[in-house]
Amino acid sequence: MKIFVAGGTGVLGRASLRALVEAGHEVRATARTTQKAERVRGLGAEPVQVDLYDPKEVRHAVAGSEAVLRLTTKIPSIGKMRDRGAWEETNLLRTEGARILVDAAIAEGVRVYVHESITFVYADGGTRWIAEDAPTDDGESQVLRSALDGEKEAARFSESGGRGIVLRFGGFYGVESKMTTDVISMMSRRLLVQPGPGSHYVSSIYIPDAGTAVLASLNLAAGVYNVVDENPVTFEDYLHSLADAVRVPKPFRFPGALGKATFGNVWSYLSRSHRVSNARFKQASGWKPRGWRLVAAALWTEVGKEQ
Repeated sequence: MKIFVAGGTGVLGRASLRALVEAGHEVRATARTTQKAERVRGLGAEPVQVDLYDPKEVRHAVAGSEAVLRLTTKIPSIGKMRDRGAWEETNLLRTEGARILVDAAIAEGVRVYVHESITFVYADGGTRWIAEDAPTDDGESQVLRSALDGEKEAARFSESGGRGIVLRFGGFYGVESKMTTDVISMMSRRLLVQPGPGSHYVSSIYIPDAGTAVLASLNLAAGVYNVVDENPVTFEDYLHSLADAVRVPKPFRFPGALGKATFGNVWSYLSRSHRVSNARFKQASGWKPRGWRLVAAALWTEVGKEQ
């Protein structure tokens, strides 16, 4: 299949390019710099330089593609999450960028459109399992509002006769995740605290598993699918497992009110309990994650030794 990937040099993009190329697909991916273009070539794909906000350039770039994948985000580091302006680019990519990509894909007769989204859009589910039909809630957050608005572009693509597929990913973790390295760095310096009891569930996804999920999604029926590990863990278990894996002290527990001081306004949804189920995606695609695994040796070798 001829595939165009918007966001091929990000964490999810790189993992997806590996999986797509290894499966024998002909892949073209966006790359904004010479260095990033070399990275795309190194993964076996063809780099494309395009302004993702220019409709004419985007339509030219996707011409001849059978599938278009929107994997574009620019997630800020933990230290910058408190700055609302740090999310502007991600919000635009999820909305305006998605609209332009879908317009181009429809105009060029593309058959499949895959849209990256996030499980944080779900309302707090407590200890209940959360499936794709569970209530969503933007929590008056522009970050979540843009995620939900972006998903509507996939629905619009389906309405045009194509297959619009939304993949709601859990939080990424692994040696390539800036969030993982940020958390480890803060833990090692005793700068990261655990706000509240940490009893709420978090749903995550190992980055290589996320890449194979993108590959597996190409043959799905249109719709929304959760892409998460098999067994969600509590926030406390997540932090303690990560600390054990890279041999750094576990974070101190502080009052829940400090969550916003540490993570900014995003704590309003990071603190929700999300015990998300991947059953629909597994059954429809045959995909199987490797599960909640931090691969202690790998994390220690690649991340921990740098702390």
